[in-house]
Amino acid sequence: MANVVVGVTGGIAAYKSAPLIRLFAEAGHTVQVVATENAFKFIGKATLEALSKNPVFIVDPELFTDVDQVKHIAISKSADLIVVAPATASFIAKVAAGIADDLLTTTVLAATAPVVLAPAMHTEMWEAASTVQNIKTLKSRNFSIVEPGVGRLTGEDTGIGRLADPEVIFEAALACLSGPLTGYRVCVTLGGTREPIDAVRYVGNHSSGKQGIAFARAAKQLGARVQVISANVDPENLVGLDSIPVQTTQQLQSALLGQLNEIDILVMAAAVADFSLENPSTTKLKRSEIGQSLSLTLSANPDVLKEFIEKAKASSKKILTVGFAAETGGNLEALAKAKLQDKGCDFVVANDVSDGAVFGSSDNSVLLMSENSTSEYQGTKTSVALAVMSELAAKVGGL
Repeated sequence: MANVVVGVTGGIAAYKSAPLIRLFAEAGHTVQVVATENAFKFIGKATLEALSKNPVFIVDPELFTDVDQVKHIAISKSADLIVVAPATASFIAKVAAGIADDLLTTTVLAATAPVVLAPAMHTEMWEAASTVQNIKTLKSRNFSIVEPGVGRLTGEDTGIGRLADPEVIFEAALACLSGPLTGYRVCVTLGGTREPIDAVRYVGNHSSGKQGIAFARAAKQLGARVQVISANVDPENLVGLDSIPVQTTQQLQSALLGQLNEIDILVMAAAVADFSLENPSTTKLKRSEIGQSLSLTLSANPDVLKEFIEKAKASSKKILTVGFAAETGGNLEALAKAKLQDKGCDFVVANDVSDGAVFGSSDNSVLLMSENSTSEYQGTKTSVALAVMSELAAKVGGL
């Protein structure tokens, strides 16, 4: 785990530093907050200390106290990562000019660890020529900039300049650290495919995509470059992830095969429809015209995972593959082993979804099975995903 310094400057978006600090702390990282005096006009010191579990260092007047400790150098040397969120226009200008006149700017100037800045300001300030040049300068010096989003600003204003979501900043920051999956490319399929019946109806399933999203974020947290293929998932749940949206099984297969040469690890978390209509209607089927019954002719969809594995092997491409088995009743371990052998994948993640369990829930309990091992994980979908991806990270180099 890393020693993370979180800098908080004075702006209305300072309240968003609280969930960001929580994300780092809950992921097991040590967090040290360095806040400006103006930051406390927007968020309380007690809140920052409670979430970080460490005393908050205040920019002024503490730069010139404890001089025997050379505090700004000590903080910089101990940091594996420095994240400033929000970073105001004034702070950005100071750093770009090399001005170091308080604890936070001196800490950043003395840093040898990666520095991530998440700007937040009004649109006019973000688009001002001086800010544009300052950001360009900082990027040329290898600062990582988490671009602001578009949305509601202070007052009635709306536009670019809104602080990025804490999850986006968190993932961008972790990507600057070396992790067990650094250098690996991970593809995660997620959500549930839908096969059209007519222009408004479809054959689908109950998958929410939550577990798949958790796997994608866990892979990023461990340092991987992640590509998501999302089947019918709300884009708002995919913020910060590079996603290819699809609807049907055929579309998912096409997108996945397009990534064949770009994947080191495939996590096939999507719930793929096994069957589709042979002749879906391009217009809405009206009940008044159909009558009291409707017969649908279904045909088997391609076995996306199995065919992908066969093509990967044919091309001599080494890819660690993870299949999923959502089962109802029976011996879960036996069912998982059968799927492992049928698909030819390296691992299977199996869970019991009887009585609607797991779908849409924030918790899960899974078996992770390979030919030589079986592990069991339970807890939140986030913790389960991180545990599974950590085990995969330990195995990927040996395959």
